Amino acid sequence: MTNRQRPLSPPDGDDPVHPGGDPEHPGEDLAALIERLLALPQSGTQKDLAKEAGISYQTLNAWMNRTRGTSRIAPEKLRAMVEVFRRWGVRTTPKEFFEAVGRPVPGPSRDEREARLLKLYRQLPEARQRALVKDAEAMLQVSRIT
Repeated sequence: MTNRQRPLSPPDGDDPVHPGGDPEHPGEDLAALIERLLALPQSGTQKDLAKEAGISYQTLNAWMNRTRGTSRIAPEKLRAMVEVFRRWGVRTTPKEFFEAVGRPVPGPSRDEREARLLKLYRQLPEARQRALVKDAEAMLQVSRIT
């Protein structure tokens, strides 16, 4: 299967087919990764990526030209680029982006954790929801003491 035919990756960033990363492109730096993904027919341009990910075009261009370091890019910016590519129909994962800048993938973002918690909460019967709120309040009290 070529990159052009790959389905979207799971939303949690795990790739059950290639759990250790993309074996077709080992050791790929950020510039090479972005260049490869932008070359796919469904992708936009560097300017589109910068705008949609909330990154200045000059910054993205400096990363692409390897004139600005990538080791300190905020995790939110890396995740934003992943989300843009996914909206364009490109299969990629946060793991690919974090590995490309030489960093481990952090856990889910705060928004992702909150969304998951809310989804679980809404599936509970009302009595369980009330019990969960009481448990959370108790945990908060304990954390304030310690």
